[in-house]
Amino acid sequence: MAKNKTVFFCKECGHESIKWLGQCPMCKEWDSFVEHKLEKSTSRGTVAKTFLERNVATNLSQVTFTQEERIKTNIGELDRVLGSGIIKGSLVLVGGDPGIGKSTLLLQMCRELSNMQHKVLYVSGEESVAQIKMRADRLGTFEGEMMLLSETNLDVILQNIDEVKPEILVVDSIQTMYKEEVTSSPGSVGQVREATNVLMHIAKEKGIATFIVGHVTKEGTVAGPRVLEHMVDTVLYFEGENQVSYRVLRAVKNRFGSTNEIGVFEMQQVGLVEIKNPSQYMLQGKPLDEPGSVVTATVEGSRTILVEIQALVCRTSFNLPRRTSVGIDFNRVNILLAVLEKRLGMKLAECDAYVNIVGGMRINETSIDLALVMAVISSYRNIPINSKTIIFGEVGLTGEVRAVAQVAQRVSEAIKIGFETIVLPKANLPLQDIDTSGVSIKGVSNVREAVEAIQYK
Repeated sequence: MAKNKTVFFCKECGHESIKWLGQCPMCKEWDSFVEHKLEKSTSRGTVAKTFLERNVATNLSQVTFTQEERIKTNIGELDRVLGSGIIKGSLVLVGGDPGIGKSTLLLQMCRELSNMQHKVLYVSGEESVAQIKMRADRLGTFEGEMMLLSETNLDVILQNIDEVKPEILVVDSIQTMYKEEVTSSPGSVGQVREATNVLMHIAKEKGIATFIVGHVTKEGTVAGPRVLEHMVDTVLYFEGENQVSYRVLRAVKNRFGSTNEIGVFEMQQVGLVEIKNPSQYMLQGKPLDEPGSVVTATVEGSRTILVEIQALVCRTSFNLPRRTSVGIDFNRVNILLAVLEKRLGMKLAECDAYVNIVGGMRINETSIDLALVMAVISSYRNIPINSKTIIFGEVGLTGEVRAVAQVAQRVSEAIKIGFETIVLPKANLPLQDIDTSGVSIKGVSNVREAVEAIQYK
């Protein structure tokens, strides 16, 4: 015997309630509960079977496991973000803005895996099989066993999984999938949650590495309940601006690897191409000996990337000066401008200030503080800093320059690219196990010392 059960889910955090609530007790959002109905069995036989097959608690000392062998995708940047490859039975969520390249990247991954004789099933709820074939022909030759399915009904998809028995499953996208037992429409909180739950059980029970594509909202988060990100093993976000050709793949959650790694790609006619040297790519077209331009070093996971910070300071025409930042936290920029006013006596209250990370990257690391400060000073005084100088360090409210982590990686990358002068926190000296011959290393303890240590043009 079956009956319909009506439940309510918070579309923000996924909290479940048996009745509608005006405010979610978990995330405190208003009008966030949506209704959906589930058809559940109430037979005593099912309950008894579940009771008999329940899991038994195990002592930690008695638990054994074998190290899982990862499946390489032959796409180095993707393998780096996943943690050296794909784990069998893992569930990976890939999010990003429309047209950013999510489907292209996954189709390229499927090509590499199928060419290595891995059985792949690509399920699309948005494109026909012919459309997928057109994109596949543009990306290259598919030599292996690559199966395509255009379907949105989960029951039909599960039947195909049983028949094909794939090693890799791609579902594009989770918002188009639906289960008939759930009465709400595809893309709703209930459907997304139920579809992800079904795919999670399939991945774990059959050992199928599953990738699901998720649409994002205007706030930049995956559409649907936030519990979706908790259910999966790995969450990857594909980032990039429409004005630039490069894309950044970032792991914000990874149960099998680091969450700090990034992969960098460039969108070309043949698809996404790996950028193996992001520093050199980011510094292309950098102006020489121009005021307000400074190069700094930032670390993303195990990778050091050199980026250019530009600042433009000019006298304001308004009562209240304008402050604009792109790629850097706006509040952090205001704090550093206040430090310059207080510690160096610069009259920035009379000036507009614009700060930009060239290339469209977003950096939250405080190690770029000193470079930002020096770019503002260079623009304010209209004096260019030597283009062979690289600067990094965290700046405190008293104007002191604090030590940063992974300084050896930053210095090594700067030397490899060809910088001749490196200005860094004095607290990070001396440097160990780094050949700095032919390079001038200048340690500074505060902003005033940094101004004196910089070589100007």
